[in-house]
Amino acid sequence: MQDIRILEPLSTVMVIDDTEIDRYIAERMMTRHTFATHIIKMGSGADALNYLQASGNKLPQMIFLDINMPGMNGFEFLEQYESLSDDVKQQTVIIMLTSSINPEDIANASRSPYVKHFVNKPLTFERLSEVRELV
Repeated sequence: MQDIRILEPLSTVMVIDDTEIDRYIAERMMTRHTFATHIIKMGSGADALNYLQASGNKLPQMIFLDINMPGMNGFEFLEQYESLSDDVKQQTVIIMLTSSINPEDIANASRSPYVKHFVNKPLTFERLSEVRELV
């Protein structure tokens, strides 16, 4: 497979997914296609929120957020995300990256002012190209 570069790479991207293999696939695709310079992988929404609250200038430009996670699902993450500083919310675009085919999940994601796009797993070059234009 040929490595294809997508525009200019984003400086920092975060992947929030409880499944290690899905985080690995996302990181591999982003690295292969020079999507981002730095990729932060989080196994839970709570860990991601802690990072975002403490990160200062190291904020991701884009977050890929899974819906179905134990402890705190993607929608619960979005509820907590709302309480973060405006700096965080203005600098970050959220993409729902999920295996869910439930139309209700898509509808809920589209109602969130923070979710800019809904993408089904696995992450591919075409899907990365789609979302890259949002930043």
